[in-house]
Amino acid sequence: MPMPQAGDQAPAFQLADQDGNPVSLAQFAGRSVVLYFYPKDDTPGCTVEACGFRDEHSALEAAGAVVLGVSADSTASHRKFATKFNLPFPLLADVDHTLSEAYGVWGEKSLYGRKFLGITRATFLIGPDGVLKQVWPKVKVNGHVAEVLAALKGEAPAAAGAEKKSAAKKAPAGKKVAAAKKAPAGKTVTGKPAATKKATAKKAAPAAKAPRAAKKAATAKKPATAKKTSAGKKPGAGKKAAPAKKSAAAKKASRK
Repeated sequence: MPMPQAGDQAPAFQLADQDGNPVSLAQFAGRSVVLYFYPKDDTPGCTVEACGFRDEHSALEAAGAVVLGVSADSTASHRKFATKFNLPFPLLADVDHTLSEAYGVWGEKSLYGRKFLGITRATFLIGPDGVLKQVWPKVKVNGHVAEVLAALKGEAPAAAGAEKKSAAKKAPAGKKVAAAKKAPAGKTVTGKPAATKKATAKKAAPAAKAPRAAKKAATAKKPATAKKTSAGKKPGAGKKAAPAKKSAAAKKASRK
């Protein structure tokens, strides 16, 4: 069945709570009813949501509302869940999911590629006259109880106001970024033309070449050193003269 919307008559019901007591919509005539559907007892998201309603239960009652939780779990499962987390409100056992179907929250779901039938998390605020005052389909648990409490008091949700403020603060920053992108091409961060830097670099280049030219000129002025040739040396210099050989006649005379 399609999900009823604000302004529709709330579907009537009567189901057993965690203690086996029958609970019906009719018994709360003249009071607001917060009827919230959740997938399963004692699971992370459902626990956060239930504890949120628990923590704000006094404030919700002060605003004239009754809180009723609904899932397809059994009364025994509800009792364990309520006892474990000290939940002060009834949890209705919609085992055959007739109430979930009447409120349009029973259908096909997908988790990690696996498809199955179950309850989609949703909350219905029923007015004292039995007419739906507000509907929250596909509820996100964080901040949800504050939204419900704000609706009961006729106030705007605090989360929505915070988002508007943060968006307003971020707007000027976006303008600055856009202005920076629109800066004229060819200008540096300081606003000076880039062409000036290029011209300065070109003028400095010839000055850098001057020292090299000076080095070449100095090298050219140095006289070439004369190399000593082997011809300049005296022949036989440094060598002792060989003694003269005696003649044969002299040898004979010396023998006599």
